[in-house]
Amino acid sequence: MNSKVELISTVKIDKSKDLYKIVDALNRTLKEDDLMFGLSLDKKDEEKMVFSIYRT
Repeated sequence: MNSKVELISTVKIDKSKDLYKIVDALNRTLKEDDLMFGLSLDKKDEEKMVFSIYRT
C-alpha cells in the first residue's frame, strides 16, 4: 500500500476559536473524495492560523 499525502494549498488566516469545527466538517464530508484538511497555529504569529488542503 502506497499512501502519499500531497499538499495542495495553504493560507494564513486570523485566529478563530471555532474554525476547527469547519475543518472537522470538511474532513468528514470530503474524505471519500481523497481530500484532507488541516489547521495549525502559525509559528511566527500566534494571532494567525494556517489552513491546509491535502490530497490523499
